[in-house]
Amino acid sequence: MMGEETKSLHLDEGLSVKEEELGQAEGKMNQVEDEQPEEVEEEDEEDEEALPHSEFLDIFEEGLARLVQDPLLCDLPIQVTLEEVNSQVALEYGQAMTVRVCKADGEVMPIVVVQNAMVLDLKKAIQRFMELKQQREGGVKHVSWRYVWRTFHLVFQGEKLDDDKMKLKDYGIRNRDEVTFMKRLRKK
Repeated sequence: MMGEETKSLHLDEGLSVKEEELGQAEGKMNQVEDEQPEEVEEEDEEDEEALPHSEFLDIFEEGLARLVQDPLLCDLPIQVTLEEVNSQVALEYGQAMTVRVCKADGEVMPIVVVQNAMVLDLKKAIQRFMELKQQREGGVKHVSWRYVWRTFHLVFQGEKLDDDKMKLKDYGIRNRDEVTFMKRLRKK
């Protein structure tokens, strides 16, 4: 059975390995595993059994709560996401800016975007902000953003932010500037 001895396995990235070599490598790995002391294996199993998922989550949340108490991150909610932490750090390093989006009901949403963000980036950041807010408050599960952007538009100093590909800087928007979330007037 000469054909079986030279039979090759093709791996990702175009590499091929003869079955013999693969079998030898597996044998060496098994030999190394057998040489490890049994005490280490027992400790690993005990550690896995000693920490159920719920306890691990509790420990993680406690650590996260301590992290959020840091003066740099104190503005973040307790149930913070990695995206929010990265945005806050980018703000501190001057790589991002906060755009205050004012709604008709008086609510102001602090939206963090990168310094060279376009209008589309601001819209996506607003969507993400609202989705996180709804998740935390247990509100509406789904919002049709297509409908929202057809019905409302963003305005900065009386100028509509119509061009999604235009940079916020080109509209004159800087850190901590206010943009209004305004209902479009229907043409008759």
